[in-house]
Amino acid sequence: MSTEIRPFRIDIPQSELDYLHDRLAHARWSGQVPGTGWERGIALADLKELAEYWRTEYDWRAMEARLNAYSQFTTEIDGQQIHFLHVRSSHPEAKPLLITHGFPSSVAEFMGLLDLLVDPAEGQAFHVVVPSLPGYGFSTPLSAAGWSMGRTGRAWVELMRRLGYERYGVHGGDIGAGVSGMVGSLDGEYVLGIHVVTDPLTAANTATFLPGMADRLDPNDPVDKLILTRMEEFRRVGSGYLAIQNSRPQTIGYGLTDSPILQLAWIAEKFTEWTDLPIDRDQLLTTVSLYWFNGAGATAAHTLFDQSHSSEWGGPASVSQGFAVFGADETVRRLVPVPEGSHWTEFERGKHFPAMEAPALLAKDLQQFFGPLN
Repeated sequence: MSTEIRPFRIDIPQSELDYLHDRLAHARWSGQVPGTGWERGIALADLKELAEYWRTEYDWRAMEARLNAYSQFTTEIDGQQIHFLHVRSSHPEAKPLLITHGFPSSVAEFMGLLDLLVDPAEGQAFHVVVPSLPGYGFSTPLSAAGWSMGRTGRAWVELMRRLGYERYGVHGGDIGAGVSGMVGSLDGEYVLGIHVVTDPLTAANTATFLPGMADRLDPNDPVDKLILTRMEEFRRVGSGYLAIQNSRPQTIGYGLTDSPILQLAWIAEKFTEWTDLPIDRDQLLTTVSLYWFNGAGATAAHTLFDQSHSSEWGGPASVSQGFAVFGADETVRRLVPVPEGSHWTEFERGKHFPAMEAPALLAKDLQQFFGPLN
C-alpha cells in the first residue's frame, strides 16, 4: 500500500457545471398537496427558489477558488482515497487539531472557522487537518463496504502519523463527534483531548438509539418529559432520512446520484431544520455541489448503512474531554455522559452546525479547551 501524500486541487470540468445547470433548468417538479407545508418535507416554493439560485446566481468557481486557497491533499489509507485540507499556522506555539465533519456535511462547513483557528488575533493557534469522511466529497469513490466510525477512526490515526504529528487534538460534531471519540480511544497516548459539539435536538435524537434510555427517564419530570417528547418526535417524523439510508442505501443512491433536485432537497431540508442562526447560502450550496459532483449522496448513504450494522462503538477515552452545547437547555446535561472535570460550555444560540452558525464562538471555545493542554 502506498503511503504517498499527493497535493490536490479542485478543478471541476466546465462540462459538469453545464450539465448541472441544464438538469436544474429542466427539472420535473412534484406538486404539493394544498394546505401542506414543511411538515411533509421541504416546501416546494422554498426548494424551487433555492434551485433557481443554484442555477443562475451561485458561483461555483468562486467557492472552488476559496477552497483551493487552503492546501489540500489526498492519500490512500486502508485501500480508500482520503482527501483532506491541511492548513498550517505560522504561530510558533500552534497545536495540531484534527476536525471531522458529519452528515450531511463536508469540509466546506469549516470555511468560516479555519482562519480563526490558524491565524487568530489572540489566543491559541492551530495547525488544522480537515479530512473528508470516506464516501464524502473527494474521499470517493468508496473502495469497499465497512467504513464505520471505528474504521474511519483508525484511518485518521494513520493520517496523523503520516503527517508527523505526535500530539494532536480532535474535534467534531454529529458523525465527526463519534469519529473523534474513536480516535481518542484508539490513540489516547498521542491525543491531547477530545472536543465535541452538540445541541438539544441532536442529543435527544442520539438518545433514541441508546438501549433502555427511555426507561431511565421519568415522564413526570418536566425535563425528562421534554426529552421523551423529542425522542418520540424524532422516531415518528424526523428519522425517515436515516431509516432509508440505514436500510436501502443502494436504492436511494440512484436518485441522489442522478437528480440534483433530490440531492439539494436531501441536504437543504436538514440544514434548515437543524440550524438556528442564519447560514451562508453559498456555503450550503458548496456542500451540496461537493456531493453532486462526486456522487457522494450514494456513498455517504452506504457508510451510514455500515455504521448502523456495526457492533464497534469504541471504548472510553482517558484523555481530556470538552463539550460545547449550542442552543443549550437543561436536557443536554441529562443525556450526554460527561466525565467529571470535563470542559463544558453552553451557548444560547446555534444548533447542529456551529462552525457555520457561530464560528467565532466555536473558535474561542476550542482555544479555551485546547490552550492549556500539553
